Amino acid sequence: MADRVLFIGWGASIPGREERGVDAFNEVIGLYGRMQQDGRIESFDVALLEPNGNLDGYIQLHGSATQLAAVRTDDEFRRTLVDASLIVADLRVFGGFTNDGIAREMALYQEAVAKVPQTA
Repeated sequence: MADRVLFIGWGASIPGREERGVDAFNEVIGLYGRMQQDGRIESFDVALLEPNGNLDGYIQLHGSATQLAAVRTDDEFRRTLVDASLIVADLRVFGGFTNDGIAREMALYQEAVAKVPQTA
């Protein structure tokens, strides 16, 4: 089961580039589908958000640390990020933890909290 996540979020389309944005979105969905079929990622989720002035949508890639590290250096993945950076505002890419990865991260956090004096 995947214990890591790669979060790719974006803001509004740059005016005049919406048509290219649709094409790029479809291309990236195809890429992630192929990555899943090939076992390069475990799965991915897509969300298009209601208008909020901040984040228009995101895609989460799920996999192991090794899988997602390989994705980050994959030339085709990097090309999609370059394409997206020319089409949307506020492109964001974050690594994170999910499933069993959360328990490990919380254990590290609790260990660090124990070293910090607590105040009321």
